Amino acid sequence: MSELKLSQTSTASMVRILSSHTVIPSAPTPSLTLPSSLCEQIKLSTHESLLYVYKSNIPRQDLQPHHILITSLSQTLVPHYPLAGRLLCRSAAGGGRWELHCNAKGARFYQAYCHSTLDDLDDFVSAQIVQELIPDIDYGCPIEQVPLLAVQLTRFSCGGLTIGLAMCRAVIDGIAAMRFINSWAKLARGELLGSTEMPFNDRTALDSCALNKTPRFEHSEFHPPPLWEGRGLEGSERETKTAVVVLKLTMDQVNKLKKKVGDSASPNKRPYSSFEVITGHVWRCVSKARYAGNDDQPTRLSTVANCRNRLKPPLPSGYAGNVAFPTVTSTCSFHDLMHKPLNYAVGNVREALERLTDEYVRSVLDYIEREKEVNAVRYNFYYPARSVYDGEFRGNPNLFVISWMNFSYREADFGWGKPVYLDPGFMDSEGIAFVLDSADGDGVVVAICLQAIHMDAFKRLFFEDIEGVFPTSKL
Repeated sequence: MSELKLSQTSTASMVRILSSHTVIPSAPTPSLTLPSSLCEQIKLSTHESLLYVYKSNIPRQDLQPHHILITSLSQTLVPHYPLAGRLLCRSAAGGGRWELHCNAKGARFYQAYCHSTLDDLDDFVSAQIVQELIPDIDYGCPIEQVPLLAVQLTRFSCGGLTIGLAMCRAVIDGIAAMRFINSWAKLARGELLGSTEMPFNDRTALDSCALNKTPRFEHSEFHPPPLWEGRGLEGSERETKTAVVVLKLTMDQVNKLKKKVGDSASPNKRPYSSFEVITGHVWRCVSKARYAGNDDQPTRLSTVANCRNRLKPPLPSGYAGNVAFPTVTSTCSFHDLMHKPLNYAVGNVREALERLTDEYVRSVLDYIEREKEVNAVRYNFYYPARSVYDGEFRGNPNLFVISWMNFSYREADFGWGKPVYLDPGFMDSEGIAFVLDSADGDGVVVAICLQAIHMDAFKRLFFEDIEGVFPTSKL
């Protein structure tokens, strides 16, 4: 481990970086280059962020929290050695495909201090403060120098703390991230990992079954998304300022939404899931908020699904790579989403998720294997707006919703208690939303980033369409 003293502070900053460390595995690890799985080939090389919030005072006075975290992180990187490596990109002739170089270069660890208290931060809605609590990744340097994992421990004047993580999307998904973090926390508590907690690092399990086999389906998830068109391109619609809001739905409100939809699309189908119902509701409200008289405006919703158990046979439970496969709804119009019953939107969400059968996922792998230029595939799915021309934003009719429901984040007890909150971290992409379980266990939380000019309307519609009356006290 090496330490570098930093002085990254400014008068506007609430967080002061005290030190930075490179954390390498505590024991020798395999030195090899792993070809990324075909699913990982379509992922961005950027980092997903997570923010764990702990309000308890630190009970262990013999060691400082950063010592506990650094020592246990070094131990955790032994079985999870790919996270201590670096991503490589093949030449243009190779289509921009990823390779994972397991070279034990290590993760970055930052120690920071915030002079505010956790109670001052208004449920971490402020994009500025959340950004300061997440490690800053320098994408200006060559990709082979960018750490796949970065961690920031921030102590607060009240005695609480946050752990912010940045984890490379092309290496790990949410399920694998939870397993990694929970293993790290267990080692930090002085416990040992069991055999079932060991990661499965072999990416070849997600290779195409038959190379160059023609895909069996038309994969619309990789087609360009709808553009903002027609009316509403002038004036304030070109305003690029975004806003983030975190909204809570109680289980009673979730059940009211389910009652509006009905049990299922037909008597022979399972009841709609909470994620399907909430996602359809959010999509409908976003379309209403963005509406500018453009009834025929096309829109689609994108999401990803964990496909470990959708494959036959299923992947090992400890599979440590990214198995979040993309899927999209059929393209709909604003008019249909706004005026048809809620089960129209919800049914489209269900159809997109149920499309991801074993046969379909295998076809996705065949599709990716045959693609000569994977950068275009990544762009079409992960940039759902695709509406910047000549440097000017022209609106986004689409929505990208990610589920963090049923994540085992409460197990991340590093020795000072369970986290009271999990936040998606810094959100700056217009048209992206996260759905996660609420900390108190009563309902779910929706965190969403939209154009600022649409946010008030969205918040009003979000509750009004459930209750019939907007709860102004919650604004």
